Amino acid sequence: MAVASPTQDDRQQYYEELEGLQMGPLWAILRSTLTREPQRREVPFLWPWSVVRPQLLRAGKLVTAAEAERRVLMFLNPGNPARIGATATLYAAMQLILPGECARAHRHTPAALRFIVEGEGAFTCVNEEKVTMSPRDLVLTPPMVWHDHGNDGGQPVMWLDGLDIPLLLSLNGVFFEEYDGEAQPSSMPPARSERLYGRGLFPGGSAAGPAQSYSPVWTYRWVDAREALDCLRRSSEPDPFDGFILRYVNPSSGGEVLATIGCRLQLIPKGIHTRAHRHSTSCVYHVAEGSGFSVVNGVRLDWRHGDTFAVPIWCWHEHAADAEDAVLFSFSDEPVIGALGHRREQAYLGNGGFQAVESVFGAK
Repeated sequence: MAVASPTQDDRQQYYEELEGLQMGPLWAILRSTLTREPQRREVPFLWPWSVVRPQLLRAGKLVTAAEAERRVLMFLNPGNPARIGATATLYAAMQLILPGECARAHRHTPAALRFIVEGEGAFTCVNEEKVTMSPRDLVLTPPMVWHDHGNDGGQPVMWLDGLDIPLLLSLNGVFFEEYDGEAQPSSMPPARSERLYGRGLFPGGSAAGPAQSYSPVWTYRWVDAREALDCLRRSSEPDPFDGFILRYVNPSSGGEVLATIGCRLQLIPKGIHTRAHRHSTSCVYHVAEGSGFSVVNGVRLDWRHGDTFAVPIWCWHEHAADAEDAVLFSFSDEPVIGALGHRREQAYLGNGGFQAVESVFGAK
C-alpha cells in the first residue's frame, strides 16, 4: 500500500509541535551552522583618535566618574549583534579620568588591559599596589583582581581598554563585585610586581605562592618595550606578514599575559608593506607611533597615532608605514583559539601577496 507523501502543511504542523516541546530540526539550520569557514559578520572598522578624543573629553563635562563607575566610550563594531564588541570576542573602549577623580574599586571575571594613550599623573591600584601610568605603558588587571583608578596629576588621562567581555557573555560567565570602599589602600611597595617578577627573578620557597594563569607583572613599560623593538630590528629580519613583532609574555610561564587575551607590539619600518595573511583569531590594533595604512579584506584603513581599528576573524590583512616608522600595539583572542586547537593561518597568494583595494574606509 502506497504511503502518501507529506504535505508542506504536515511538515509545518510538525515543526510547530516541536517548537512547543523546545525541540527543533537540525536539518533546517545545518548548512547555515556548519559553514565551510567563519562567516563574515563583524567588519573591518577604524575609530580615529581625532574623533574619539573630543567625544571623550565631552563625556568628561557631562558625566562624573562617580556617576559612570567607569567613564568609558565603547568601540562598537557595526556587525556585532550584541553591540558590545569590537570583534566577536573582544571588547575595546577608551577611558577618561580627570585630575582629582577616583574610579571606584571593583573586580570581575573578564580579563582587562589598559594601553595608555595620553596624559600623565594617573594610576591603577591592583591588589593594593599603586601602578603609575605613562603614555604607551601596558597595564594588566587580570580576572577577579581588585582594581581602581585615580588621577593625582593636573591633566586628563586617557587609555585604551581591552577586555574579553563578549567571550565571557557568550559563556554566561560574568561575575562582578564592588570593593567595600571607594579605593583600596596602597599597602604594597612601589613597582613591586615589576621589581619582583619583571627581571627574571622570582620569590622562592614559601614566598613563591600558587601559580597563576596570568602574568604577575601588572605593568609593561613603554620605554622597555620600545627598546626591545629596536633591538629586534637590529638583530633580525622582519617577518613578511608582521614586520618586527614582539609578544608580551607572562614571565612565570612564557605564555600569554592573560589566559584569554594575547598582546603584541610590532614595528613596521617606513616604506615597508607587509604581505597579506589571515588567521582564525580576531584582533584589535592601536597605533602607538607613526602613520600608515592597513588593507583588511580589500578595505583600506588609513591610520595615524592614537587611532584604533578592528580586524575580525579570518580577514585578510596587511600593513604599510608612511614616511616614518610605525608601531602598532594589538590584542587578540589567540590564547583561547590556540587552547581550543582551532588556530589556523593562511597566506594570501595572489598579486604577489598584496590585496587589491576595493574601497577606502570612511570615503564618501
